[in-house]
Amino acid sequence: MTWLGHSTVLLDVAGVRILTDPLLRNRVAHLKRVAPAVPPIGPVDAILLSHAHLDHLDIPSLRRLPRDTPVVVPAGLRRTMRRLGYERVHEVVAGDVVDIGGVGVRATFASHPPGRLLPSGAEPVGYLIQGGTPTYFAGDTDLCDELRELHGHVQVALLPISGWGPRVPEGHLDPDRAAQALELIRPKTCIPIHWGTFRPLYRRRPYEADERAPQRFIDLAASLTPEVAIRVLLPGERWATE
Repeated sequence: MTWLGHSTVLLDVAGVRILTDPLLRNRVAHLKRVAPAVPPIGPVDAILLSHAHLDHLDIPSLRRLPRDTPVVVPAGLRRTMRRLGYERVHEVVAGDVVDIGGVGVRATFASHPPGRLLPSGAEPVGYLIQGGTPTYFAGDTDLCDELRELHGHVQVALLPISGWGPRVPEGHLDPDRAAQALELIRPKTCIPIHWGTFRPLYRRRPYEADERAPQRFIDLAASLTPEVAIRVLLPGERWATE
């Protein structure tokens, strides 16, 4: 798996290449990318979209990708994807499973407000990629009891730990809530995402909360779940299971 920044991860699962929440640009609304630019990613076998906020469903980024790529989206976003030219659209709610080249992708519950800027009313989801090394991609979610249902089913968890501002609002995971979520899921390995990628145009330096998020998460996770390995990647870094 390669973390490309924010919530964009390129997964290679049993030979199937899956791209999550593609955000491939250097500028999104009032945010600029401070991590290295996203390199060419090559062909992908499927795109997973977690929800309809602009830093997760980025229309200009989706226009860069082949329109014959299967895309899995929360129920309510089919029309949006069709307008972009995507024909192989799978709408899901929590519990649904989509087969991608023999790899099962199950939608999971996410505690996060639905998209405000698209007329979808689509309820956010996360995804459990069940082939090869079972991997959980949280998208955006707050701490919730439903995360307990993932215990025993996840080897690698991709958990958001920060954002781009001085604090992380409700509906998201900050380092403290992410460590508590990790305690519920208890995977073998956790890779923190959704940090260190963007900051507002008017800021010359990142917010301290975002800079310190990985170490804060590591420290809390060490006390709550010392058996879970934390692998901190920088945007563009790749990691493979043994």
